Amino acid sequence: MSRHVNANKVVAPLLLLHLGFSLENTLTGQSHVAEHQTLPANISIVGLDQCGLGDVVIVIQSQRNSHHASYCHQKKKEMLQEAAQLGQGIPVVLLLHELSENEGDWSILPALPGLFAAHGRSASWFFFMAEETTVALSALLLVLSRFPVQEEWFLGKRLHDNKATIIHHYAFSEDPTSFGYPDPAAGWAVSVPLCQRLSERVQHEHLKSDFTIDLPHEVALYIWEGGNGPELTAVPEFCIEPSDNCATTFTTYLPDCGPPVSKSKVFVAVKTCKIFHSERVPVVKATWEKSAGLLEYYSDVIDASIPTVSLGVPNTHRGHCGKTFAILKRFWREFAPKADWLLIVDDDTLISLPRLRRLLRCYDPEEAVSLGERYGFGLIQGGYSYTTGGAGMVLSRTAVSRLLSSGCGCYSDDAPDDMVLGRCFTSLRVPITHNPLFHQAQPEDYAEQLSSLKHAISFHKHWNTDPVTVYRLWLHDTDPRDEL
Repeated sequence: MSRHVNANKVVAPLLLLHLGFSLENTLTGQSHVAEHQTLPANISIVGLDQCGLGDVVIVIQSQRNSHHASYCHQKKKEMLQEAAQLGQGIPVVLLLHELSENEGDWSILPALPGLFAAHGRSASWFFFMAEETTVALSALLLVLSRFPVQEEWFLGKRLHDNKATIIHHYAFSEDPTSFGYPDPAAGWAVSVPLCQRLSERVQHEHLKSDFTIDLPHEVALYIWEGGNGPELTAVPEFCIEPSDNCATTFTTYLPDCGPPVSKSKVFVAVKTCKIFHSERVPVVKATWEKSAGLLEYYSDVIDASIPTVSLGVPNTHRGHCGKTFAILKRFWREFAPKADWLLIVDDDTLISLPRLRRLLRCYDPEEAVSLGERYGFGLIQGGYSYTTGGAGMVLSRTAVSRLLSSGCGCYSDDAPDDMVLGRCFTSLRVPITHNPLFHQAQPEDYAEQLSSLKHAISFHKHWNTDPVTVYRLWLHDTDPRDEL
């Protein structure tokens, strides 16, 4: 089970120190929050003749997996065709996964020096967009033309937390609404002067944390720089739902790639232990177990009433790497001939298997796929990415085969299984594929307007909540196709 998202406020002071925030200022509510930066009403608007699409670098946050790469290549082609028809210049359109061989470029900060070196002298803006974001180029140009390009600007659709329950958000625990970060679904932009300064910082200073957990929040925190940098400026034309004057809109993180894969093609492994048999397993049985075609519970003891399978690996209080690799071996030995996919979840994970099976139709099980909510460790220093365990880890049969044949494995039974898997896949050049519909935390831990909540695939943890109610409100579907 992943250890990196925790609502236990007892550990908050230690986490604040780890992340480099002042404990005294945070506990007294005197955080150094810059006054929200807005465009003065009397500022002159830069004319379109001074800012064209040729001054804009558009970065599509693409991924290396073949499904995503193919989709984004087509999106790039269509955007360039639209620009040619508009006659207002041709933007530079880049696919993030093609910028370099550095797997950590997805976290944006490691990619900034290269982006600025290649395009900073000829461009005025860098605009970052999700794969599923749709951009009206003429409207985007009108938005960007309102802001003086010689100044530092950070633009986006503003989100904020309602409460600080995710560990890296504790800097604003007294007033979580005081800090804004961009909704990636709507796109966000930085001016070239800001990109230049950020690039220099990235090259000459270490991040306050080795972990990349919540990308939009952490990018905004880095840009804000403790109040020394710009806050996010809210741009109403950066939209999710279509409305008048929108420069961007958003479709969905759950694409329609055809009918869902069959229940019989997805094997579900639930990690549990004796102390949670009576507390957590009944929740699984009351919610999502009935949607599974192939499922086993793995515990440290055999309990025929569930039933559970003992893998001969003692229970550990953290990490569970030994248990996870035993699951991988059992899957390959017993189920891989008939199942294309392996899903590994914790016993306190809530998941929509019908939505997952619809998503899996987009992927080829003959390709090595590691899918889930992507975290990173030491990405600035060339570290590795991994799918966080609590949100659910999905592996194609081919990925399991490559992993087991490589000999890569645990350095101890209680090593963090999700991180070890990520390190192994990085060494094998198997990309970690991210989908925001997997959630390491509970629904209430996220901004209410976050697009990934709409068709969520998973949530994690049962703290201070009724998990059955959470499942029914957020994850339960009645689509007849789900019975396939």
